[in-house]
Amino acid sequence: MANPHEASARKRVFRGTLIHATKEEAVQVLEDALLGVNADGTIAFTGEGKELDRLCKEFAYSPSAVTHLEKHEFFMPGMVDTHIHAPQYSYAGTALDLPLLDWLNKYTFPVESRFKDKSFAQKVYTQVVRRTLRNGTTTACYFATIHTDSSLLLGHIADKLGQRALVGKVCMDRNNSVKHYKETIQESLKETHRFIAELLEKKYALVKPVVTPRFVLSCSGALLRQLGQLAKNNNLHIQSHISENVEEVKIVKELFPDSDSYTDVYHKHNLLTNKTVMAHGCYLSDEELALFRETGASLSHCPNSNISLCSGFLNVRNVLNHKVKLGLGTDVAGGYSASMLDAVRRALDTSKLLTIKDTEHETLTFEEVFRLATLGGSQALSLDDQIGNFEVGKDFDALRVNVMVPGGPIDLFQHEEPKIILEKFLNLGDDRNIVEVYVAGRNVVPSAE
Repeated sequence: MANPHEASARKRVFRGTLIHATKEEAVQVLEDALLGVNADGTIAFTGEGKELDRLCKEFAYSPSAVTHLEKHEFFMPGMVDTHIHAPQYSYAGTALDLPLLDWLNKYTFPVESRFKDKSFAQKVYTQVVRRTLRNGTTTACYFATIHTDSSLLLGHIADKLGQRALVGKVCMDRNNSVKHYKETIQESLKETHRFIAELLEKKYALVKPVVTPRFVLSCSGALLRQLGQLAKNNNLHIQSHISENVEEVKIVKELFPDSDSYTDVYHKHNLLTNKTVMAHGCYLSDEELALFRETGASLSHCPNSNISLCSGFLNVRNVLNHKVKLGLGTDVAGGYSASMLDAVRRALDTSKLLTIKDTEHETLTFEEVFRLATLGGSQALSLDDQIGNFEVGKDFDALRVNVMVPGGPIDLFQHEEPKIILEKFLNLGDDRNIVEVYVAGRNVVPSAE
């Protein structure tokens, strides 16, 4: 499993309320529970509080190593952001007045071109990793830019600050209005090879490369094909965008008239695998969803961005009915918030809007969206053998949540059951309620730095 930093090399036991998702239950509550963490950051055991002495003896833990959670505290798995653009964090919260394609040309490409400057990249990437960790994102799937050295820097920063991350150097060789922010196919492939090789050479425990064609509009068929082969040869993750915006879908049909659909373009270029995550998918047909299911590819639901750029609504219920793997993404900066709690809320809002439009639509529950933010995200990134819930043997990626933190945003007036407390946190909570963050057993928030 993980090989975390020395700071985490300490066995410990936590006692209190644990809340997580399983394949069978969207929300499972374990009260007065025990969770033992190995020195390597993996979960050694779980059990009931009354078993403390037996389990400590069986696993050679000292009873003095027990940390007791407070009355209004609980542990939940760390949240998984399956789609976020790290460089765009520099203008998050602004530039939300245009549809996708105009937005890319006016705001995104000019800003991303600045990341040739490593000092600028250092500033932005340090802040986005710190901010997302502070907001409970223990795993992030990042788009960087076309710049190899800055993209490698993002990997270094994630490793240093303790975040689990997939990092992608963006590939794009056409259809870009910013002339100095584009590659030739030769440059793109050469630099992608270099990025992958150098990132893997670092042997970071929790940071891995992901092959990243920006999207079909930005990549020639030849580049897509070679990237698909590169991912296959090295068994790498793949990330891109799909069916985000009506105009985008129309142009894809014009660029690839021989393909049956947007999904078929990626499929024909070997870019749909069980390690692929595609953002958005607002306009996928049932046939396309069937192809996602068949290949094992997953979707990242980015509701804030879908609404903020007026792109569309993803019918999550339909995706789940097709048994397609699905996680949530912030999609900064198309999505203005870097918090996965915002993604949870916007996912619920979107589902309710679809119900307003069609009363037959089955609205998502907060329990289902909690699972999407945690276990669902781990499944979408094919990391659910390592993270996503509190199963024994997985890495301890967790948030210690206190809903009654002094000065916090939540008020309680009576004794509430843990599931009610979880619902209040998901709807009302913020980073003030996240008092500790653990990644692979390492306490990364508050940071020792």
